[in-house]
Amino acid sequence: MRENRLMKITIGHSPDADDAFMFYALARQRIPTGDLEVTHVLQDIETLNRRAMKGELEVTAVSVHAYAYLADRYALLPCGASMGDGYGPRLVARAPMTREALAGKVIAIPGTMTSAALALRLFLPDFEARVVPFDRILEAVRDGAADAGLVIHEGQLTFPEAGLHLITDLGAWWKRETGLPLPLGVNAVRRDLGASRMSELSRLLRASIDFALEHRADALDYALEWARGLDRGVADEFVGMYVNSWTQDLGEQGRQAVRLFLQRGFEAGALPASIEPEFVS
Repeated sequence: MRENRLMKITIGHSPDADDAFMFYALARQRIPTGDLEVTHVLQDIETLNRRAMKGELEVTAVSVHAYAYLADRYALLPCGASMGDGYGPRLVARAPMTREALAGKVIAIPGTMTSAALALRLFLPDFEARVVPFDRILEAVRDGAADAGLVIHEGQLTFPEAGLHLITDLGAWWKRETGLPLPLGVNAVRRDLGASRMSELSRLLRASIDFALEHRADALDYALEWARGLDRGVADEFVGMYVNSWTQDLGEQGRQAVRLFLQRGFEAGALPASIEPEFVS
């Protein structure tokens, strides 16, 4: 009698509340995974971007920016994306400043391959980037190690507590410029798994997202473990910003936003090539 063997799949995602929320059902075995044995790796997005460059993970969250360097090895899943629909990474400083005044200044960013960094480059072509771990950026700006900081994750909501001022919301700026949501994070699947397995993994991730949205209280309880001290109300607000209908399915408008973001990056000289993203059906 032939023994059924499980295929091991490693999924990488960020250790923050919105990713934890969408992967709750998989992490806590709330949905069946068939012949897949799923392991989760939690690392910051810049680390995941770098690991994807080496093809180390079968499925991983990556920055849309980083996908420009990964398209030959990974395809994009139509679900699991983080889209800033009129909101997104926020540029903050110790005092109010104009965009013109920031030219040439030192700005703390959460990683050179993050989508936040690319959006900032489109908004402000001339600045000196200083890479700081995402959860230390508010401190770096407050203490004068940088003139301004680009905050992601919960820092988008908590920066006033550090006494900092909003310079601009890049998601709001992008929406005014294009009429589209700002594509930030996406989930990518390694092409060498083959079309059938890639589609299966897409369905599995969509099932996990749907389950979390249908069992919001339980999924939020789990997500709070990665909320870095946020109270439940703020964590729920943050999750709602980045786990929503866009996360369930990018749709044509979401796909258009990804294409345009990559194209604008190429036209600005910030990306090495013009990329046509491929989405798993």
